[in-house]
Amino acid sequence: MHIDTIFEIMSNPPDLLFQSNIDQLTDIVAHVFKIESFTRGDPKHKYLARYQGSLISEDSTASYDRLTRELRPLDITPLFRIENGMQTILLTPGVVYPKPSKIWVNLIFFILTVFSTFLVGAAYVYNGPPITSLSGLYMVSLANIWQGWPFAVSLLSILLAHEFGHYLASRYHHTAATLPYFIPMPVPGTFGTMGAVIFQKESHKNKRILLDIGMAGPLAGLIVAIPVLIIGLSLSQVDRLPTFLHANEGLSLEGNSILYLLLKYAVFHQWLPTPANFGNLPPLLYWVIYFFTGLPTPLGGKDVMLHPVAMAAWAGLLVTALNLIPVGQLDGGHILHGLFGERAASIRPIILTVLILLGLAWPGWWLWAILIFFLGRSYAEPLDQITPLDTKRKILALVNMVIFILVFTPVPLRAIGG
Repeated sequence: MHIDTIFEIMSNPPDLLFQSNIDQLTDIVAHVFKIESFTRGDPKHKYLARYQGSLISEDSTASYDRLTRELRPLDITPLFRIENGMQTILLTPGVVYPKPSKIWVNLIFFILTVFSTFLVGAAYVYNGPPITSLSGLYMVSLANIWQGWPFAVSLLSILLAHEFGHYLASRYHHTAATLPYFIPMPVPGTFGTMGAVIFQKESHKNKRILLDIGMAGPLAGLIVAIPVLIIGLSLSQVDRLPTFLHANEGLSLEGNSILYLLLKYAVFHQWLPTPANFGNLPPLLYWVIYFFTGLPTPLGGKDVMLHPVAMAAWAGLLVTALNLIPVGQLDGGHILHGLFGERAASIRPIILTVLILLGLAWPGWWLWAILIFFLGRSYAEPLDQITPLDTKRKILALVNMVIFILVFTPVPLRAIGG
């Protein structure tokens, strides 16, 4: 995931900027823009001057770069907009000067996350006498922490690919960004991490860059996750689920995405989990209901007993799906906003409604609905909104939307008994 943050430093006080020589600014704008109307700004409007007209050159990116270079010494940032169907240039006070990052913070969080995922991986492979206390599980996991390496290395390789996809795309486009901040979560039964995030230190220059950075993470993570999952599934075994559970016995079933179902079929040549019977339902209807609700529970049927590598890869697919939810500052939100601009905000109520309904099957979606309700309102606003997307990027954006459909897991986890 990557989040936009802006740090502004002005070498001139704002009041002085609003007293700038408008004739000088107009002359500079006229180098790239055929001016048809002009409005002088003030602090209330948050811009120094507003010009409407049309760009002289069809190469809007080159025009924006030239105007930025000429205005930067004056501590002024241009914004390219479309207002009422007309090309518009706004001159705003201030220039973004990204502050240097404290890399040691990223390193500490990464080391903690490595420890956390090793610890959870060791708990995942534990196969000894039942442990009745959390402290006992921690002690056993610590004593055997190196056994957690297959899970930890697999999961971290996917997360690193995802986050460095964002980071390297940012570097390629000369957009300042932090290194990934990994979030440790040393709690058995979780993934050992809540993922990672990088922060953009300055706004994206245009929609093309916004889309490139937003898409790079999920694509890079998926490129690693798919072969890791295939390897993990090949190390796993299919076994029969218990017909019933005794008192104090529990069972957890991981959820299914379309891609996960297909890869399980490719490796094992059967749809898993396979129920003992379909009841009175046609098989296709059974699978549709089970896919979206996790019911009926396939006790007595067959399922894959996941190797730690497969479990880590499944988690990687889930993280990819969560990041591709098309709203707010999530990768999917950046992609959707890059495609549709302000119209992307109209999908937010639909997403919230779907998550609330899915919460009936997995209550964790209600937490996501709350987070998106409060934090999913803002979208990244590129400086240049005149430069359109090219066909290649539109196709890649649609590919990412298809990927979201393929990796989305309606019921990520279903716990039975216990």
